[in-house]
Amino acid sequence: MPAPDWLADAVFYQIFPERFANGDPSLDPPDVVPWDAEPTRDNFFGGDLAGIRAHLDHIASVGANAIYLTPIFEAGTNHRYDAVDYFRIDHRLGDLDAFRAFIDEAHARGIRVVLDAVLNHCGDGHWAFQDVVRREAQSPHVNWFSVEGFPVTVEPDRPNYRTCSGCWYLPKWNAYNPEVRAHHLDVARYWIDQGIDGWRLDVPYFINHSFWREFHRAVKDRGEDLYIVAEEWREPEQWLTGDLADGTMNYTLRDLVLGFTADRTIDAFALAEGMNRLRARIPEGYHRGMLNLLGSHDTERLRTRHGDDEGATLSALALLFAAEGAPMLYYGDEVGMRGQNDPGCRAGMVWERERWSTSLYEGVVALARRRAQWPALRRGTQEVSALDADTVLVSRLWEDEHVVAIVHRGRGVVVDTTAHPALRGEREWAAADADVSTGRWRLPANGVLMARRALRGADA
Repeated sequence: MPAPDWLADAVFYQIFPERFANGDPSLDPPDVVPWDAEPTRDNFFGGDLAGIRAHLDHIASVGANAIYLTPIFEAGTNHRYDAVDYFRIDHRLGDLDAFRAFIDEAHARGIRVVLDAVLNHCGDGHWAFQDVVRREAQSPHVNWFSVEGFPVTVEPDRPNYRTCSGCWYLPKWNAYNPEVRAHHLDVARYWIDQGIDGWRLDVPYFINHSFWREFHRAVKDRGEDLYIVAEEWREPEQWLTGDLADGTMNYTLRDLVLGFTADRTIDAFALAEGMNRLRARIPEGYHRGMLNLLGSHDTERLRTRHGDDEGATLSALALLFAAEGAPMLYYGDEVGMRGQNDPGCRAGMVWERERWSTSLYEGVVALARRRAQWPALRRGTQEVSALDADTVLVSRLWEDEHVVAIVHRGRGVVVDTTAHPALRGEREWAAADADVSTGRWRLPANGVLMARRALRGADA
């Protein structure tokens, strides 16, 4: 079963809800901090669903037509990967009416919404786990978890139950228990029935594939167009078997791109080889389902990774928008926010335009516009080649259209199109912001050039 067709045209925008926008101050917790405070693992800024809804225009302005929200269910932390009730919106974000209003307005703008399925573990405050703490072996939920003895020791460094990566406040679900599976599948169906368009699977590699096959069936029974994307930091193909997921978070592509543009640990030849090898590993029908990213709530900010070099940052973004798969922006990267890894990457969204990087914002808008205007950038086959050690070319072909993206990380280069087979018919090329009427294309330092031509005759 291939990935849903709409993903070929998707541009995602990832939001950490607690830090995007405060639209309803009446929901703020008592200890809320100022919006421009330094983020920590414990503080609350007051972000909520009303704030996201109020800024849908901004999301649309960067060309995004899909949103991925990190967890929004009732929880104890600001990140909410410790759910205590999967059937309730966190009270600091709003309620079910606020969620439905957000979904309705997003859908009215043609924006889909994907939620985070955190089903490997819950929070230690979850009602089922608390029942085990209170009633011990007499709890009807005792086998929903893997408790090694009584009393249950809910303390840092001393949990006597299985957890997520040793984190004491994240007890691990026993996904082999039929009642736990039924609970999880009910969660999946319930939020689909509330209008969501898919699920991102959190740490799915910690749960057996037999559960995820049941999850896949339950979701797809609600609609074949519903998206399932697995978090995966290494090998994507294990999830692309037709009965698990439609794609993965493409951290492999991220490593390649940032190795070229930010770290300079690989050259253009290695980047091209890596991207071509990665494409070959992904089964046909699933390339459009890959969720391509350069930053997330689990990484340092894109601009920070590039040492504040905006030209290099734009080069990475150009490769993101040129690559096969759905590009995803992490909130604030489009305006040049800075920050190290968690918690530094989770600061409050900068809404004062005078604090934005104009070059990055306008660059992202231009890249998204190209992708929207040129179908080959969304749906075309892909081949990547190196023009020299510092210059890579991404070629996309779709029906009667050929688009190329050339990204140069050096001090400037002149590309002789007559010397490269992928650029045949050089005088037929058109670009919105460069003169490509000659056979010699000039790229400045950290230069990016995207050009298009219509195929005719023997080239078609």
